[in-house]
Amino acid sequence: MNEQEPEVQIQRKLVAFLKARGWHVERLFADAFQNGFPDLFAAHPKWGQRWIEVKRPDEYSFTLRQRQKFPAWEKARIGIWILTAATQEQHDLLFKAPNWRDFWKPSDQVPTRQETDAMVDKLAREHEQQIEKEREKRREGGREGERKDGEGETGKDSC
Repeated sequence: MNEQEPEVQIQRKLVAFLKARGWHVERLFADAFQNGFPDLFAAHPKWGQRWIEVKRPDEYSFTLRQRQKFPAWEKARIGIWILTAATQEQHDLLFKAPNWRDFWKPSDQVPTRQETDAMVDKLAREHEQQIEKEREKRREGGREGERKDGEGETGKDSC
């Protein structure tokens, strides 16, 4: 397989490969209702159903919706398999535990609502502290300016 092969070509070959082995395959196209769904739904009379996400083996990422949805599906005990080629080796993965976590990177983690709120609160506090420091600098700068201006004016008045 060509490592630079676009994901859509891998997907086409994989669909043909699975159909040749008795799988019924539905290609899913993301829209407002299917955002984050895996690329394929496959069903086999003997082996059951599989949700399959197709990724390039050399370069891949998860969409934001997948990063949200895949962990939720995992909690609901819905398996997702990542396949990267139309090969027997990849096909054999469908008979093992769902493998999408093998592709997961720490940077794919989406923060929880509580974590997001805590980050926003921290940023807000830091911003407020920065504003207060700037105000303090301006006040100190203004006092120095007042002294200088005051000294100058006093000098003019005394002449």
